[in-house]
Order: sequence, then structure tokens, then C-alpha cells
Amino acid sequence: MRTLKSVTALALVAAFVAACSSGGSTPSPEAATTAPSVASVAPSEAPSPTPDACAPENLAVKTAGVLTIGTDNPAYPPYFEAGDGEFTVPWENLGYTGDPGSGKGFEGAVAYAVAEKLGFAADKVNWVVVPFTNVLAPGAKTFDFVINQVSYKPERAEAVDLSDGYYNLNQAVVALKDNPLAAATTLAALKDFKFGAMVGTTSYDAIVNVIAPATDPSVYDTNDAALEALKAKQIDGLVVDLPTADFNVNVQIEDSAGTIVGQLEPFGGTPEYFSLALEKDSALTACVNAAIAALQADGTLAALATEWLPFQETVPVLK
Repeated sequence: MRTLKSVTALALVAAFVAACSSGGSTPSPEAATTAPSVASVAPSEAPSPTPDACAPENLAVKTAGVLTIGTDNPAYPPYFEAGDGEFTVPWENLGYTGDPGSGKGFEGAVAYAVAEKLGFAADKVNWVVVPFTNVLAPGAKTFDFVINQVSYKPERAEAVDLSDGYYNLNQAVVALKDNPLAAATTLAALKDFKFGAMVGTTSYDAIVNVIAPATDPSVYDTNDAALEALKAKQIDGLVVDLPTADFNVNVQIEDSAGTIVGQLEPFGGTPEYFSLALEKDSALTACVNAAIAALQADGTLAALATEWLPFQETVPVLK
């Protein structure tokens, strides 16, 4: 879990103003930690009024007065949880899936927190279905941003804008308890097993670069398909991010037959983090980054991670 830095109110305001005027370029993996100074000398002539690009009425959103947020369907816990009423159309209710419109679950709550910082009330948020494979495709988008466990990768940032991180994470290995893989306690012990992951994910990258198994991994169109392969014993281990692994083991694998073998340290030592995805060179990106910075500074992101992802510290890291 990330450690949040406190900032003074003046520095936070300065960072927000600077971010909102800097355009929509994709950030580097390490966001700046120092707020720019605020000019204290008045100009000789009064400048023409400049509209605040991050004011709700001036934001470059797809639909005026509405923030359009995308994610995949179905939407899974612990990132999205069901609400007390009917599911938001058209999200699938499979009995254990989540509803983006409920505002519950880690990413559901983060999405509405970002919306609030941008000046949009909950009833001004519109959710749209965006399959994961469509998020990173180049070209115009139907959404203002997507929240769907999109890990930052430089090559992804060539096609879309990726925001500063809202959550640091590790990948994890899931196995059936009756598979010998379940007894592995070191990274070296993983190398002789068969693994699988969803195509185009950092989970697949972790198999290739961190585990480096003797057998080529299997690739699947969705995490559900990869999980079914694990349950059918077509692969020994499934690699997914840690919160998804917890959901796999505690909900999706029946009869308590699954286990999390351990976490994988990030390749190259650089922490992996989730970003919001926006259209390339979006004028909204700087404002979204400013909203994330504000949520870091006031402790909201840490509190939401503690509420919805409480299991992080209990899973060993395989070395």
C-alpha cells in the first residue's frame, strides 16, 4: 500500500492550479513531488481573465455537465461491489459481481471520489461499458476516463493518456491446494510449473519476466477464461493482481479449493500502479491528475484501500 505524503494547503492549491494549466500529456511513472512556487509580484497591467480549465463548467468532458466513466462488464469485487438496489443497466448480476453505479468497492469508490474532486455530484456520473482490450486502442474515446485496473506501462502511454497512480500493487500466484505448486515458498520453486494469464496484461508480463518458467505460459482472452483453465487443471498456476487473487480464492473457486501461493515482486524493482486511462492528449488529464493528488493528500485513497483491500499485508512475497 502506498504511503501518502502530507502537503500544506498552499502547496496543494499551487499544484492543482499548475496541473490544470499544463495540458493533457501522459505523466512519467514518477510524479513530481514538489509544488511549483506561486508568483508574489503583481503584473504591471491587469491580465485578461483566464477561465479555470478545471472548473466543472469548463472541463473538456464528452457530454456537457456529465462525467462519463468506463469499465468492463461484468465488474468484479473487490474493485466493484453490488449496491442495495437493482444493478445499474447494463451491468451483469452474476450473484457475486459488482455494480459500478453503486459507488462501492475500491475502484467504484475511487471513481466517485475523483468525480467529486472534479466537481461532479454522483447523479452527474454516467457509466459506460468498455472492454479492457478496447481501453488501450488508439483513437477517439466514448469515455472521459476508464477505471479498470489499468497498470501503467510506457508502451500503453503511447496510445492513451495514463494518469498518475491511485494504487500500488503486486501480481500474485493462485493455485489449487492439491497442486504441488501450492507448496512453493520461493521464486525458484515456481519455474517448473505451467502458468496462465489474460492476454496483454502485466500479469502475463510477470510470468515471463519475474517467474521465467521453463514452459511457455498459456494466454486467455479474459481472467475468467484463465480461471476456468486453472479449475480444469489445464494450468498449474494463474497470475493476477493481488486483490483479484483474493477474490478468485475466496469467492470464485468453490469449496475453498484455491490458495494464494504468494506475491511477485515487480520486475526491475519499479512498483506497479494503476492509472486512469484517457484519450491521448486529453485536455482533462491534468485535472484528473490534480484530483488524484488531492485524494492522496487528504488521505482518501489510503482510507479506501484500507476499507476495500484489507488483505494486502497477509500474503508472503516470493523471493
